[in-house]
Amino acid sequence: MKAETSRIFDELFERHPALGGCRVDVLAAFEVLLSSFLAGGKALLCGNGGSAADAEHIVGELMKSFKRRRPVPRRVADALAAQGRDGAALVEILEGALPAVSLVSMSGLVTAFANDVAWETVFAQQVLGLAKEGDVLIALSTSGNSADCVAAARVAKAAGARTIVFTGARESKLSEVCDVALRVPETETFKVQELHLPLYHAICAMLEAEMFGE
Repeated sequence: MKAETSRIFDELFERHPALGGCRVDVLAAFEVLLSSFLAGGKALLCGNGGSAADAEHIVGELMKSFKRRRPVPRRVADALAAQGRDGAALVEILEGALPAVSLVSMSGLVTAFANDVAWETVFAQQVLGLAKEGDVLIALSTSGNSADCVAAARVAKAAGARTIVFTGARESKLSEVCDVALRVPETETFKVQELHLPLYHAICAMLEAEMFGE
């Protein structure tokens, strides 16, 4: 782990002492995601309501610069530069990305599948179509029992993907089925979500430091 990555990790618990019990699981989630990205994998994210918004938020932090400037991968940069001035201009504008897909954003597919088949498997259907061995599913559920997230996790594991859940303090169906469970020490929905944010911000910052740092 790079020095900057370690500093971000330690600062999380200095600023949010209530999250001290999540220390081991934060590191585990970071390592699962880092291993996937280094191997060319991607993250798939799902959740409902406020957790759907958090899924979108995480995708935003992964797919563009968060705390530092991210260069375009050298192979792509060279190919764009070879296209002339317009291509070279794109190299200066674009930012390196950690591939992530929000499963809550595909409104046409989600509404069609929910209407024609079953709402509780809308995420599972997307995971079936998108997940490859080595990818990671991140599910956010304050209760840990959201049926659509549980189904998605089961399909992800069957496809050879790793699974991470952000949930509340109680044990749940998702904490049982997922590889890494980040269980924050709250049970009321909005309080759980308030503690999810610093966790995923820190993990995203750690990934960026490790993948794009000096």
